[in-house]
Amino acid sequence: MDVNFSPQMLYRLPWNLADNAISWLEPTYACNLYCDGCYRENRKSSHKSLAEIEEELEVFARNRKTDSISIAGGDPLVHPQIVEIVKMIKKRGWKPIINTNGQALTKELLIELKKAGVWGFTFHIDSYQNRPNWKGKNEIELNELRLQFAKMLAEIGGLTCSFNATIYPETIHYVPELVKWAQEHIDIVHIMVFIIYRIAKLDGLYDYYIGDKRVNFDNITYSREAETRRTDVKSEEIVAEIRKAYPDFTPCAFLNGTHLPNSYKWLLAGRMGNKHQIFGYVGPKFMELVQTVKHFFTGTYLAYSSPIAQKIGRLYFLLAPFDKGLRQAVKNYFKSFTTNPRAFFNRVHYQSILIIQPIDILPDGETNMCDGCPDITVWKGRLVWSCRLEEQLLWGQQARVVPKKKILEI
Repeated sequence: MDVNFSPQMLYRLPWNLADNAISWLEPTYACNLYCDGCYRENRKSSHKSLAEIEEELEVFARNRKTDSISIAGGDPLVHPQIVEIVKMIKKRGWKPIINTNGQALTKELLIELKKAGVWGFTFHIDSYQNRPNWKGKNEIELNELRLQFAKMLAEIGGLTCSFNATIYPETIHYVPELVKWAQEHIDIVHIMVFIIYRIAKLDGLYDYYIGDKRVNFDNITYSREAETRRTDVKSEEIVAEIRKAYPDFTPCAFLNGTHLPNSYKWLLAGRMGNKHQIFGYVGPKFMELVQTVKHFFTGTYLAYSSPIAQKIGRLYFLLAPFDKGLRQAVKNYFKSFTTNPRAFFNRVHYQSILIIQPIDILPDGETNMCDGCPDITVWKGRLVWSCRLEEQLLWGQQARVVPKKKILEI
């Protein structure tokens, strides 16, 4: 697929195992919703104690420079001590980011979390959730719910607001409308994330091994025997869809895969604009400058900017001499003075659009993971990929994927 960019044209985000913008904490595996394609089994009695959580935070502190801690699960808001967990993270100087479906969030709890030091929220909302009162709603109809959460955070103020949605082959066509919705609310929606659907197909093509012992992968929640959906949608396809609404949509940075350096596991675009017009997309030099300066002065790479930093878009125009994308955005901004005055006189915001392409199983059985993955978590005192934690919980290590003989002979 010709998408007019390549790894050589983008900034490879400098994140790695030991020095990463984000780390992933799961205080519970319990959840109050079922989401199709979820990577975690819902274990109702799985709340970790504060002592256990403190131990995991200490593992991060010893082994990983980090800017933010994504508090996930399960759904972290069902943990009875979520406020204390946020305080523990904030006390260590990290940004606590809560990844939640939002079901358990009330205004009263939000105020408590803000006082405790929460930096922001990422709400997972998509049409394949078994969400009460929203069943059967498509992605466009769910924008009403998304807006409720965005307004709730905006009312409290000072919090980053992100949304992510699992994108299935059946829902790809909604992506342009979701990107448009994000623009319409660019003043209170800071990040939009699209996570491409993945599942391990139990189609008889592969065996799974722990050491020299073949294991039954049927019990893993992210596996399925009768799966008719495509599980090979790539980030480039999502870009092509977005360009149906925004022909100039251009990513600036990426994380590659562990086995395919030209795969876009995390593909990031930053756009400058307001609800009246998108002026342009920042280029790789802008992102390199932001990450480098942040690391130089603080020792960590940047994950989540503050809402204040998101809405001072015109100040970023000062960096235009260093970045081609910003130069084009500046040209479009001044051009709008005569072509679209409402856009010119309204505040300019920065907004991120992120595409995540999870694990790919290659024909030879290699698993192409995210190289420099920000969602690394802790299991038994060591760092592991959160998206494959179920294998650790069941067998103590990741399974090895082996093609059956008939595949090897092809």
